[in-house]
Amino acid sequence: MGETSRALLNGDEAVAYGARDCGVALGTGYPGTPSTEILETFSRIGGRAQWAPNEKVAVEVALGVAFANGRAMATMKHVGLNVAADPLFTATHTGVAGALVLAVADDPGMASSQNEQDSRRYAVAAGAPLLEPSDSQEAYDYVAESVRISEKWHTPVLLRLTTRVSHSKSIVAFRAPGAPPASPHFEHDRRGRVMVPANARPAHRRMRARLDAIATWNETNELNRLLEGSDELGIISSGVAALHAREAAPAAKMLKLGLTYPLPIERIRQFAGSVRRCVVIEENDPVLLDACLAAGVRVEGKPALYRFGELNVERVRRILAGDTSPEPSAPAGKPPQLCPGCPHRTAFQALHNLDCIAAGDIGCYTLGVLPPFEAMDSCVCMGASIGVGLGLRHVLPREQAKRVVSVIGDSTFVHSGITGLVDMVYNPPETGHVVLVLDNGTTAMTGLQEHPGTGRTLDHQPTHRLVFEDLAAAIGVPRVTVIDPQKEKASFERILKEHLDSEELCVIVARSPCLLNAKKERKYAPRQGESGASTAS
Repeated sequence: MGETSRALLNGDEAVAYGARDCGVALGTGYPGTPSTEILETFSRIGGRAQWAPNEKVAVEVALGVAFANGRAMATMKHVGLNVAADPLFTATHTGVAGALVLAVADDPGMASSQNEQDSRRYAVAAGAPLLEPSDSQEAYDYVAESVRISEKWHTPVLLRLTTRVSHSKSIVAFRAPGAPPASPHFEHDRRGRVMVPANARPAHRRMRARLDAIATWNETNELNRLLEGSDELGIISSGVAALHAREAAPAAKMLKLGLTYPLPIERIRQFAGSVRRCVVIEENDPVLLDACLAAGVRVEGKPALYRFGELNVERVRRILAGDTSPEPSAPAGKPPQLCPGCPHRTAFQALHNLDCIAAGDIGCYTLGVLPPFEAMDSCVCMGASIGVGLGLRHVLPREQAKRVVSVIGDSTFVHSGITGLVDMVYNPPETGHVVLVLDNGTTAMTGLQEHPGTGRTLDHQPTHRLVFEDLAAAIGVPRVTVIDPQKEKASFERILKEHLDSEELCVIVARSPCLLNAKKERKYAPRQGESGASTAS
């Protein structure tokens, strides 16, 4: 390490150090809590890191690195894996020449997410090996293990964290630097890489053979550890749930799994047979339980009520005791709200005053659903505001359709809004449509990260800036307006109403900087292509 051999790190930081210390050539991803700090830390400690427009692009870029015999990591939160699933499902068929690790952070309990999905399901569906660290040390160590597995079996590997692992800190002991990886170079493999049906059929068989080989190896893999204890109770667990279980039942015998797909099913069978009672402790879905039961292993799972939210020591004790009585209510926290002086407030006040039907999106502006504005009618996934708004426009009675507005943020527009805008022009509703892009110049909700519309890279260096109004005009949107909702509060509502009444296809870019980001922005170099607010219809 040079500066120290140990450090206090959270799980995200540990993954970043692990990536640096095993020679990851490029880290790419899209910011999303709880995964954001991985790439920020990787960049800060000397790694080459970049934000991608979305997770699909990130995985495709990382896959290109891995095709070139390089080592790559793509980072995202669990819902980002939905976006990245398209390349992932075929990348397990093409395989890789170097290493490809997807670091995915799930959010049990939905601390900052719109759903509580379990990414372990993707490992099974896509055919990708999956590792689950339980603390920062394992987060650091498992990066190297993921790279090793990826290079040995030529397959993408999923490294699954959860919010508790990503954001909790523990001591990490760094390993001595290993031999540097081979320099990237390209070798033709058209049959292995070009997935036309004639090539994809044998590729699928190769992928299944790889999984069989990894499953056999996993039976004796040291990532799966036996913790001795009483034969009266055995616990099978992984990730942070294993730490909760160890504290809840310290006398129990435990099989702590590190590589959870493909499972070492015979080792699990042997463990379950060595104890009188065997319980699977896992957060979210019963993924391990289902696999054990399908293989005929005698185990118990958790009652259905514990499928929701994070586990903790007390909840594990309740599971082991078979306690299904109502759980104590969590203390009420302070609800989130838009910051005082946030430029989005002007937009949401106008939407409220005009009684708009607002198809919303993912970002801090989602908080416009709360009082006093109550000006958001849907929020599904990144970019859905435009598609949902168009669907509403296509079928609602005319007087209702004319009130529909799609509300989307700047980073979200780059992530998933552009294709929706293309559909708006390609399949225009009879009443037209209004897309309101709330451009505050940053990815605010996840910590003020850059994106292609800010004109700066991940490390805040100037780069080409995507200009939303130019893009909208180039696509063919006939009416494009740029306005600063803070400086032109009195005009904003009038302009929004004029656009709604016009029954044209309209894009309004409401551009005003995030107040939280203003102080940081003054430290950065000027952006390329920066322009002031102006109005043009």
